[in-house]
Formats: sequence, structure tokens, C-alpha cells
Amino acid sequence: MPIRPLVDRTYLEQVLLSRFSHGEVQQWVQKYFQPYRELMSYYRCAIMEVETKFNVLNEELSLQYDRNPIETIKTRLKSPESIMEKLSRRGYPLTVESIEKNLNDIAGVRVICSHPADIYKLSEAFLRQDDITLLERKDYIANPKPNGYRSLHLIVETPIFLHDQKRLMKVEVQFRTISMDWWASLEHKIRYKKNLPEMEYVERELYECAEISAQLDARMEKLQKIAAQATEGKDRALSS
Repeated sequence: MPIRPLVDRTYLEQVLLSRFSHGEVQQWVQKYFQPYRELMSYYRCAIMEVETKFNVLNEELSLQYDRNPIETIKTRLKSPESIMEKLSRRGYPLTVESIEKNLNDIAGVRVICSHPADIYKLSEAFLRQDDITLLERKDYIANPKPNGYRSLHLIVETPIFLHDQKRLMKVEVQFRTISMDWWASLEHKIRYKKNLPEMEYVERELYECAEISAQLDARMEKLQKIAAQATEGKDRALSS
């Protein structure tokens, strides 16, 4: 998924006008516009660094296991609207310094894997790299959210190397299987429809779908293990 292009001045002013007067917006833009653009550029660089690491791991593990554990990698840079809304909701100053200090999910990388075991294998290999620092880990696969949501979330710090400096940037990394990602995407679309009737029924059905999805993941992973064992047995027979 392409990273959202860096915002231009007019677009950022429109976002700010929902929270500030025209005069305050002009002052904010004069003081923070260039630092904001620079910070977003640094986050884009951090996304590229992390995405490259997973592409390398996928290449290596595909040789070892004769399959690609990563189905796809999605990336995103948090929009100005979302950034300002989150800062306001949490009572933080609407400044560039506050963005970098208080928000951990400006840069996001989502790794979609074939099986749950792949998620743990990849995340462990990723965290063993000596330039990655783990800041926070939330395992919603082992401990799903009450609505059924499953994913492994990491907040990490990774260096980016600019022409005259090294900067440590925070990136949120989410790991999901195909079914976890499918469920989360549709759940979001359904839940946030306005005036949805029978909400209790909808929530119950969404939870049940999440449980079925987890069962399918487990069954498909079992089949993958059977297939892998059969391949290993065939290879041993051919080499003997």
C-alpha cells in the first residue's frame, strides 16, 4: 500500500482551521509547517527501513522453509486529521514536538502472514536485530480483545541515517494472518456505519466470526505442518 503523500500547506491549513482561528492557523503554519514536513519525512524513512527488514527476512525464510511466510506488507503514515484529533483527545499540545513525544503510531507497518506461527517467528527474528529497540508489545492473538480482534502489536524504535545525522524513530508494527486482517477490515467498516440497527446482534456475530476465523487459522496451520512433514520425508528418501 503506498504511503500517503506528504501534505501541502493548503491542506494542512484546512485541517487546522477546524481547531484554530484563522490567525492562530497562520501562526502555527509559520512556526511549524517546515518542521512538520521534516518530521513526516523522517517517519517515512523509518517505514522504509522497517519494510526493508521484513522483505529481507521473508527472502531468507523462504529459502529455509520453501515458502514465503509473509503474504503482503502494508504501510501507512497517519493523516494530519488523525494526528490532530488524537493529540486533542488526549490533551496534548498541538505542536510538532508533541507529535514526536506523545504519539507512537504515526508510522505504521502491517505484516500479513500465512499462519499464526509465522507471526511469532518473524517478530522474534525482527526483534533480535541489534538496531531495533522494543518499546511496547501487546499480544492480542494470545489475549484477543473483547470484540474478538486478534493481532500482535509492537512499538519499536529504529534508526534512520540522514546525510548529517542519525535519528531514532518510533514505528508501530502489526502482525496479522490473512484471516485476522480480513476480519479486522470488515469489522471496522461494519461497526462504524451510522445508525446501525440491532447493534447487540451485530457485535455478537462479529465476535463469532472472529472465533471461526481463529479456528480456520489453526486448521490451516495444521495442514501446513502435515504438508511440510511430507516434503521433509520425501527429501530424506531421495537423499538416502
